[in-house]
Amino acid sequence: MRLRNIPRAEGTIQAHKTVIKRPEAQKGCWSQVFGNKNPIHIEIGMGKGQFLLNMAKRFPEVNFVGIERYTSVLLRAVEKYDTEEFNMLNNVRLVCMDARDVEEVFAPEEVEKIYLNFSDPWPKARHAKRRLTSVEFLARYEKILVPGGKVEFKTDNTELFNFSLEQVREAGWILEHYTYDLHHHEVMNKGNVMTEYEEKFSAKGNPINKLIALRK
Repeated sequence: MRLRNIPRAEGTIQAHKTVIKRPEAQKGCWSQVFGNKNPIHIEIGMGKGQFLLNMAKRFPEVNFVGIERYTSVLLRAVEKYDTEEFNMLNNVRLVCMDARDVEEVFAPEEVEKIYLNFSDPWPKARHAKRRLTSVEFLARYEKILVPGGKVEFKTDNTELFNFSLEQVREAGWILEHYTYDLHHHEVMNKGNVMTEYEEKFSAKGNPINKLIALRK
């Protein structure tokens, strides 16, 4: 998907109170960023922010960090935050960065949970290492998650989901739960917060896949 460049995005993002400008400088200090010692959950590839902001609203006792690579997309999350529904949330911070750099931004055992929602499938075999559920990325997550920390992954792409199940097992992680039809799974769908893509795909009748993996 080609992203449209938005000239004002960079300036708006840099000026916004929720955006961390030098995230690598906060490594090991995220409790100070939020001013409390609440658990830290991160969403990698947060898109327009619907999931992250609704989670932050629902769970004020958790600190949420949204990571998005593209300024044109992160701008939409910033604009959503600024609406009356979300602009009083104090437990949200946003970062514009590449997911490959998470080890430079979070210290060992600093993160309790990682959300991956409708990640880029990188369909070509030679790009498999770029998939956010690959063994390579799981190794990165392992270094920043607390013992027993979790990765929750949702997608409508069954091929990517099957790949992810294999990678979780290959990495030696514990596959706690998984389903090929989240919205009809009574237990896993309880309290589910939908993303923009999830609403779009499920409205078309596409089943949503979800897995929960525990750090080894």
